[in-house]
Amino acid sequence: MKIQGIHHISTIVWHAQENVDFYAGVLGLKLIKRTLNFDDHNVYHLYYGNHNADLGTAITFFPWPKHYKEGMVGDGQVGVTSYMVPAGSLDYWKERLTKFNVSFEAQERLGNKFLRFSDPHGIKNELIESDEGDQNLFEFNGVTKDVAIKGFYGALMYSSNYKGTVEHLTNDLGLTFVKEDDDYIRLDTGRTLGRYVDIYKHKTGRSSMGAGSVHHIAFGVEASEIETWKTNLEAKGFTITGVKDRKFFKSLYYREPGGVIIELATLTPGFEMDS
Repeated sequence: MKIQGIHHISTIVWHAQENVDFYAGVLGLKLIKRTLNFDDHNVYHLYYGNHNADLGTAITFFPWPKHYKEGMVGDGQVGVTSYMVPAGSLDYWKERLTKFNVSFEAQERLGNKFLRFSDPHGIKNELIESDEGDQNLFEFNGVTKDVAIKGFYGALMYSSNYKGTVEHLTNDLGLTFVKEDDDYIRLDTGRTLGRYVDIYKHKTGRSSMGAGSVHHIAFGVEASEIETWKTNLEAKGFTITGVKDRKFFKSLYYREPGGVIIELATLTPGFEMDS
């Protein structure tokens, strides 16, 4: 058994309308579902993705009230979410981010050139050009299908034990090694959308959960295998939650050796878009 790419990434933010204004209004993503948090019905859960709500495109947010505590990004978290945009579109995105007064930096990691920027609540994002992935047909607020975000390119993990993280992701979850340099290691899930996981080799310091931080990263698994995943991971010494019914999928949660919360979520039945 092996995981089937990044299923979704879930983050904690503050004001819901500010979140919609940024991810729909600026980045042009489709708001595919608005529900209540399964574990706290006083909080919304907002889902964004491509035109078809495909797995590997879903970024989700828990928008808490403004008085909710601020998080601290550090070891044991996903530090950056990387989105895939069409080849040749970065100039468009530079102009668009500038238009909306979003500060960005052009950077490079493991051979990829990308734009890095933060949302209004401090969540770090990247836009990386790629020929891979199907075109996102959703068009909104000036973002056309020719430049629209196609889905996840991957994620950058900050680990308190990067060797343990790499060993777990490769030996237990089935990712494969791609490349590394002095600072980063890249692993491949083998699926086009949500394909890569980069792990930072150096410690970044203490982290705390709160607004402006990623809560967890979810990897897709076959529905018929979810109980076997639970049994196998428990046998390796991980503390696993029970299998939870999240309506759009079933899932379990645990912390990998570097402290990042990982969810294994079934590929089916899949997200349903609001009309």
